[in-house]
Amino acid sequence: MQPQPHDSDIKALLRLGVVWNIPMACDMATADFLITSPFMNKIYVAEHYCYKKYLKR
Repeated sequence: MQPQPHDSDIKALLRLGVVWNIPMACDMATADFLITSPFMNKIYVAEHYCYKKYLKR
C-alpha cells in the first residue's frame, strides 16, 4: 500500500472521471454491478450544470 511512481497519474484519471460523471470500477464486484445494471440498456441524459453564477461570486 505504498505510493507508486504512477500514483499521481491514477489520481488525475479518477478526478476526471468524477468531474465528467464517468462510471468507474476499481474492483470486480463494482464492474459486475455496472455491466449488469438495467440502466446500461437505457438512454441516459446527463444534466450539465451552469457554474457561471458560482464563478461570479
